[in-house]
Amino acid sequence: MAIATTATLAIFPSLRGRRVFITGGGTGIGAALVSAFAEQGAQVAFVDVAEAASRELVQQVQAAGHPAPWFRPCDVRDVAALQKVIADAEAAFGDFAVLVNNVASDDRHTLESVTPEYYDQRMSINERPAFFAIQALVPGMKRLGFGSVINFGSTGWQGKDGAYPCYAIAKSSVNGLTRGLAKPLGEHRIRINTVSPGWVMTERQVKLWFTADSEEVLKRNQCLPDKLQPSDVARMVLFLAADDGAMCTAQEFKVDAGWS
Repeated sequence: MAIATTATLAIFPSLRGRRVFITGGGTGIGAALVSAFAEQGAQVAFVDVAEAASRELVQQVQAAGHPAPWFRPCDVRDVAALQKVIADAEAAFGDFAVLVNNVASDDRHTLESVTPEYYDQRMSINERPAFFAIQALVPGMKRLGFGSVINFGSTGWQGKDGAYPCYAIAKSSVNGLTRGLAKPLGEHRIRINTVSPGWVMTERQVKLWFTADSEEVLKRNQCLPDKLQPSDVARMVLFLAADDGAMCTAQEFKVDAGWS
């Protein structure tokens, strides 16, 4: 069976010109999201702390002939700064129909090593920004009369390996955020879903965590033999952002090659 290429993958007409806001869009899965939406003709705005990589991504997308993404550096731990950037993006583009809460950090740690300060820092990256980004962007979606919020969860905590308890707490709460807001947002035709990736082979993951034993781990746990790529996750997000996913809300969609 041939591996899918950009030329064989779906085009979603409803995404052309659609305004999309992405957190953590400069590298890894986030960069794949920015590129995938730009390839669909969407107007993309994103934030990240990795300023050099983000500006390079903007240039790459534009050089490929797609609409140049709008980028601002932002540390999402600072809620006021995140709200200010969102307001600036709305002033530049108008109301956003799509929000992708992608930003995260899966630093490894043990139960014994966690201090209250470290715990709060983990939540300020992996949990809190999603809530306040939704709060900031939902009024615009209400004005539009529709919208799609895609929250990033994780299948990692569902494996119970204990490598990052604070990350597990934050990511397990994403399903609660999604389901807890589905009804009130749905009344305004705003959909909200969770996308939970498996072990995605980002540059960070390969550099920090992929060891000589990892090939056997993948072989043992995944149903599909191929390594999961950021672009694989982006395809699910595109579907949920597009009108094609019009009746999907309050759900968790796993992209993990059958691991979980």
